[in-house]
Amino acid sequence: MAADMTPHTSFLERGGLWVVGQSVLMLAVVGLGVRFHGDGTELAVIIPGLLLFALGGIIGIAGVLALKTNRTPFPKPCEGSQLVQRGIYGRIRHPLYTSVILAGLGWAALWQSWPAGLAALALAPFFTAKARREERWLREQFAAYVDYQSRVPRFVPRWRRRPEPPPRAGAAGAKAHGDPAARPTSRLSRFWHTL
Repeated sequence: MAADMTPHTSFLERGGLWVVGQSVLMLAVVGLGVRFHGDGTELAVIIPGLLLFALGGIIGIAGVLALKTNRTPFPKPCEGSQLVQRGIYGRIRHPLYTSVILAGLGWAALWQSWPAGLAALALAPFFTAKARREERWLREQFAAYVDYQSRVPRFVPRWRRRPEPPPRAGAAGAKAHGDPAARPTSRLSRFWHTL
């Protein structure tokens, strides 16, 4: 995703409402944490919060560094942008969204704020919906995205990378190597595959 769009592309066409929704939720997490906070004495909550916040920051910085000039606040990729599959993008497809979710949960825990925690939890379904819309645009713009999507999880990295299977000839080989028809069929399996 490149830094600028063509001047005649509208805010709405680029997915601007997703940006507004994301901003509102992020501000809610921050504001609710500051406004409705605990007494700061629960180290069993504060320490995990600090770790989540730090992990979110590290993942976010890694995402920004990997994207370089392809970064945009909008979910629609810019014309002339490149599909980034290096760095953290080789482990998860949406590290910036993962970063915001983790940092939001960490922020809520640091402030010991259950209202901020609820707002942070709302980020997960929001970013899932935003990522699905973004991925439709990415598939339209990048033919390689379908293969990338089948190999790399959306938000949660796998403990071990899937080994790249050797190419096979014929329909059976295509089905075994990323064909949507070969994906898991149970609801739980499909859900876990999308993370």
